[in-house]
Formats: sequence, structure tokens, C-alpha cells
Amino acid sequence: MRRIQRRIALLALPTLVGSILVATGPAGAVPAGPSAAAGPAQLDDRDSVRPVRIRLTGADMLDRVAAAGFDLEHGLRRVPSGIEGEALVSTEQLADLTAMGVEVLGDDVGFAWSDQADGGFGTAGARAVQPASHEATVRIARADWFTTKGQGFLYVEARTTEGQQADPVVGMQLENDSGKGTPFGFARTMSRFVDSGQYMFHRNLFKLDERPKQIRVTSSTGGVATGVVSDWLEKAPPPLTANPSYKSDFVDGYRHPQQLYGRAKEIARQYPDIAEIVYLPNQTNGYQRKAQAQIGGTGQAAVVVTSAAWGHEGGNDITVDFVERPGADLPLAVEVAGRAVRVLLGKDAAGQLASTAAEVAEALRTRSAGLIGRAHPYRTNEGSGVVAPTAGPVALTDFLDQKRAGAPAGEVPRGPVTIPVLRIGKHRDGSKPGVLIQAQDHAREWVPATTSLESAERLVHNYRSDRETKKIVDDTDVFFILSNNPDGANYSFYNFASQRRNMTNHCPDENADPGRRNSWGVDLNRNYRVGSGHDGYAGASTSCVSDTFQGPEELSEPESKNIIWLVEKYSNIKFMMSVHSNGGQLFWQPGAYIADGRITTPRPPLGDEAFYWQSAARILSQVKAHRETVVTPENVGGSSDVLYSSAGNVREDLYHTYGIYAFGWEVGGSVYNPATGDWQGGSFQPEWVGNPDLVSGHAETMEYANGIMEMFRVAADWGRDHRDPTSRLVPGAGRYSGPVDVRFETSEPATIYYTTDGSRPTLESPRYAATEFREPGQVFHVTETTTFRWFSVDSAGNIERNYDPTKRDRRDNYRTATIRIVSR
Repeated sequence: MRRIQRRIALLALPTLVGSILVATGPAGAVPAGPSAAAGPAQLDDRDSVRPVRIRLTGADMLDRVAAAGFDLEHGLRRVPSGIEGEALVSTEQLADLTAMGVEVLGDDVGFAWSDQADGGFGTAGARAVQPASHEATVRIARADWFTTKGQGFLYVEARTTEGQQADPVVGMQLENDSGKGTPFGFARTMSRFVDSGQYMFHRNLFKLDERPKQIRVTSSTGGVATGVVSDWLEKAPPPLTANPSYKSDFVDGYRHPQQLYGRAKEIARQYPDIAEIVYLPNQTNGYQRKAQAQIGGTGQAAVVVTSAAWGHEGGNDITVDFVERPGADLPLAVEVAGRAVRVLLGKDAAGQLASTAAEVAEALRTRSAGLIGRAHPYRTNEGSGVVAPTAGPVALTDFLDQKRAGAPAGEVPRGPVTIPVLRIGKHRDGSKPGVLIQAQDHAREWVPATTSLESAERLVHNYRSDRETKKIVDDTDVFFILSNNPDGANYSFYNFASQRRNMTNHCPDENADPGRRNSWGVDLNRNYRVGSGHDGYAGASTSCVSDTFQGPEELSEPESKNIIWLVEKYSNIKFMMSVHSNGGQLFWQPGAYIADGRITTPRPPLGDEAFYWQSAARILSQVKAHRETVVTPENVGGSSDVLYSSAGNVREDLYHTYGIYAFGWEVGGSVYNPATGDWQGGSFQPEWVGNPDLVSGHAETMEYANGIMEMFRVAADWGRDHRDPTSRLVPGAGRYSGPVDVRFETSEPATIYYTTDGSRPTLESPRYAATEFREPGQVFHVTETTTFRWFSVDSAGNIERNYDPTKRDRRDNYRTATIRIVSR
């Protein structure tokens, strides 16, 4: 048995993106976005946003709206007329949103799938649909049947080679039978999906009373294809929780970062034989802000003042007073007594106030004895207005002293935070495959943290009593980052529930006033190095007040630097799950694309894609086992295909740079409500108890913890896999009287390297690829005698027949087959 390190054949990314730096969707100057009007009366209105349903015309509009700073919820879904989803907006922002051309559908954020709902995306894993011939104009990528809450659904995804044609638009019609031996019928029109100007496929999800055996898809241009229906998540083994003695349900409510970290350390103390704490080296910026005051409204005479010290370190003790003195022809002056700053406003020869906002700001910056760090006119104002005196001293504040209603009791520690990683495994010496679980990159996503903590609790509590758990702990090395964004998470708990990013303020003066304080920070999942917004990929913003702000440079933030440090120090980490909410998607690479031409980051080889799908089916089957929540096939696959382009995400970096199987998970997916016939979506902070059959933080925590536990079993099985894959050419070697279509098949997910020119196959040889993304393997149309030479490598690095592709020897036992074309 020979194993090799998994190799990812990458495009030369720096070369690829170097010539298209200007072709970015969200790049450039800060666009017009949310309303700039935010007077003192609005400063404390931290939760004055509400979700509204919106429809965007397509991916280009999505990029523009996100780059403008609007807060778009997850759970976006494709519809024939564009993209529907949610936006969190204030009343003023709602007007700006509609001015950008976004259609507002209403405040009812639930949604329903009709009989002709938007479709989705399929798999490249095991399924009944067979590869089409090389000349087929219509291909069925997948046809899946699943049940949930007593209702059956059929999901179909098909592609036509003429799908890009838009004048006239090529249509597709779907028919299905009612079981074996019944005729096709129930004709329906399928939805055409175009993303960033590129035809993707046609797809639909339908409610059905009977499970069909076959489907038929017909193109308006005459192509026809038939396929057999497969089962999606219908034959899952029982979850670990099915064992009556298995312990679960440890987390009884949401946890802020201090509680999460405290429990992680306690677990390490309680179970020292299988757990320890690893401290990440880069401290966060901290739950702290400079103290501020906005004096004089929002006009040309307004001045924004920011302390030099953090609020809790003296900034909150500073007062600023604009004082009018009697007399005429008086110079502008500043007096400082302790932490009281008095600005003595200047007067002209007629005794009229004469100091402008720009002049007062300059005086505060230069003459305040170091108390004031920043002072400037309001936003984009030039500060040409004459400043009026204040009614008395104005106190600066960091706005962190007021707690949100319903937030947990207790003061939040100020200052930088060292993030602890809970490491669980019997053999923590690098000999076992490592699994990194990273939760709460996005602050407002509370369920990912409880889901991850619940998984950790299950590992340590069941280690000595449950055989399957013991195998996980003995055969894997698990790293839990229970909150990768503690500063933002605390801000979400205690100040602004909808906070997404960290708390680092990179904004220049025009966006640095306190009215913008809920819009500062970096989206940590846009701050990585592969397929980043800095390289021209879509889905990240250069605007410091956008919720997808990518940061001033790649890896600018300590939180993202820590992830890279961790996987470089612990090179046994081979699997990663970045846990997010909400939406129910499970995805991987590619995660980003260049909008002009929809050029994605490199797609995984077909073997890796198949392994991702195989793993996803195992993970999602265990989610369904809890309360029949189905993550539907359209919500699984490459994230740029399933969700949207997210430039600079962590998954892309870990997979392409380190060869780590990196998943992203949007937990809290839609749950089917049989009483209404609707699919009801979740939220970032659903009621903890809620409706246990529908939206519930507790139920989501339990069901998705099932899935994480199964991911550990996937990793353990991967580490124990020492069996070589097998492969074959179909049809096999032989004599054929005319051209023949052939393809490869493998016994398990594996990458095939092959040649047809008589040379020996190596790791540099062509790889067997999909016919098209999210489709089965390509079909070779052989018209003359051809010899195929090949070998396969599975996801664990095992090579078929113990072949060594790195050197030639007498045991060149690669596979070979000759297709002989003979004329009659």
C-alpha cells in the first residue's frame, strides 16, 4: 500500500488575478449606501433595524448592495427573476435601498416553496443518474427524492448545452412517472438559473405525493434526457444519540464568549487525559472603544471628537466644552484642566463667533494635551460652518456602558483577548487526523457557538461509556474555537444584536463618528489570502462600513492570523468546519468568483468533489435524524454556486494552501411546516426554546451537533483508510466496430490521472474531470484506437495497486486498457 500527500493542482492565482485587479464588483470608492443622517437622537438607537424581504435582479446587484454597507441576511435563494432574501435595515436605509433599485417585498420574512419553486444545486457523489453521451444536448445532473415531516419532495437539476441562449430563452420541461412501470406525466416548466451573466442550469424543487422512479427533461430546442430518481438522506444509519445510554443535551442556553472560554478551560481541567487548552498567539483588539462625542449636529458646524485613550482607560472621563467669551477680535484657544477640555471660541472684530468646525477640530487635535486623538468635521463636511457654544461640558463615552435589554448579567472584560482552543483527543501528538471546528466568525451568529460546545461536551462525557465516541476520541485530534470573534460577539450580546464583524475600526474620518459605530469592523471571513477581494474576486467590500468589509489587507486581523498559525503549527489538521448561521447550506470550494465572466477559484478535482459529497451525505443524514430537518440538495456544494461569491473566505485558503478538506456550514436551515405547507427559515438568534418542531435555538443546537459528531467519524475513518482504490474504464478494453463513448468509474471517491499518448501516467498527467461543474465524469468519444494508462488516488492518499507515480521502476503497475476501433 502506498500513500501520498494529497496534492491540489492550483492555477497560478497571482498570475490569474494580476491582470484583473480593476474588474471587481465591490471595489473602489465608498459607494452611496445607508443614509448618512444620524444625529445625536439616533446614537443610542442601537436596535432600530428590522428585517425586510427583498428581491435583487442578480449577483451584480447583490455585490453592489453589500458593498454599499447594507446588512444582507444569509438564506438568500435564487428565483427565476433574481435573488430573494432578507436585509436588516432602518427606516432611512430602506429608502436608500429602494433608490438602488432593490424591490422590497414586505416585512414578512418567512417564505414558501410553491410547486414551481426556485431550484438549487446538485451533487457529484453517488446517484442513480448516469453520465450522458458526449453528444447529448440535455443532461440531468441529479434527480433526488426526500421526505420530511410526512411530505415528499423531488429536486431536479438539468443542463442544456444551449442554455446561455437568451433570445429566445431556452426552456426546459420536466415530467415524472408515479413509480415503476407508470407513464411520464405531470409536465412542469423548469426554472432557468443565470448567475453573473452566465447560464448555470435549470432546476426545481417540487412537492409530490408519490415517489417517482424516473424523470424526463425536454428542452425547447428538442433535446431529451431521462434519468432514474435517487434517494437523498433517506437511508441514514442511526445517530449516536439513538443509544439510550448516550449523553447529550448539555447546553441549556446561549453563551457569551467568557462563558464559552470558561467552560473550555474547565473541560480541560476535568478531563486532562483527553483534553487541553492551546492558546492562540495573536490577541484580539478587545471589547473596547475610544470615547467619542458628536457636537453640533450633522451640518457644516458639527465636530466629532474622539479620545486618545480607550474609554475605560480614561477616555470616558473626558469632557469637551465649547465656550463663548465676551469681547471682540478674540483668538481660538484651548484650555485643559485635568480631563476637562475647554475650547474658547474665536470672535471677529465685530464680536461675532468666527471659529469654524475645521478650525476647532484642528485646535483639539493639537492643543488638548494629548487627551483628544481624533477631531474632525462630521463625515464628508468640509467644516466651514461657524461652531456654536455648547450648553455645558459634553462628556465623551465609548458607548459600551449601556447593556442591551435581555443580555446576560455581568460586566464584559475590556482589553485584548487571548483566544483559547479546546483540544480533545487521546493522542494529541500529531499522529491522528486533526479536525478544526471554528465557530462564530460572525458575531451575531449565536447557534454555531452552542452547537460546537454541545459537540465538545458529548465527546468528553461519552468517552468512557460509548464505544463510538471512544473511537472518535482515540482516532482523531479535535480543535474547537468556540468563538473566533469574542469582541464582536460581546458587542452583539451587550450592545448591538446584529453585529457581524469584529470591533476593529479601520474607518477614516468620514465614517468615524459615533453614529457609524455599529458599522465598524472587519468581516473575518473575507480577510484571507486565496480568491480575495484584493485580487478582484466578488463578495467582499472595500468600504469600511460594509458588513463584508475585507480589511485593509489580507490577514490584517489577529483572528484570521490565528487560524493560519494553528494549521501551520498543527499540520495534522486535515479537516475543518467553519460553522455559521443561518440558512442550512453545507458547502466547500469554489467559494468565490470574478464577477466579469464568473471566473471561479480552482474547483476541486472530481475525486475531492465526490469525497465532499459523500461526507456531506453522512453529516446531513445525522442532522435529519434528530427532527427530520433536511438540508436540501440545492443547498449543498461549492459555496459560490450554492450561496454567493465570498471573496477571501477561510475555507478557500485552507483547502488550496494546505490541502485541508474545509467545509462551511450555515446551520439553522429551513424546516418544513406541514400545517402551512411552507418552509420556515431560522434566524441568527432564534428563541432558545421556541417551537421544537420549527424554529428553535435548542433544536438547531442538538441536530447540528449530530452532524459535527458525524464529521469526526468521517475524519476517523479517513485516518484508518489504508485500502487502495480501484478503478475501471467503462466499457472496457476490446474491439469496437465504430466510435465508442468511454468513461472512468472508481470504487470510492478518487482522483484519476491518465494519459492517452503512450506516456507513463504521473501526478502531472491530466486528471479525469467532470463533464461540467456539478456533473458526473466526462465522456471520451473514441474514434480511433487509443490506449488509456491511468491510476487512481483516494482522498486519504492511497494509490491504486501501490503504484509509485514519482519514479519509474520495473513494477509500473498502473492500469491500462486499449480501445481498438476496427472498420468492418
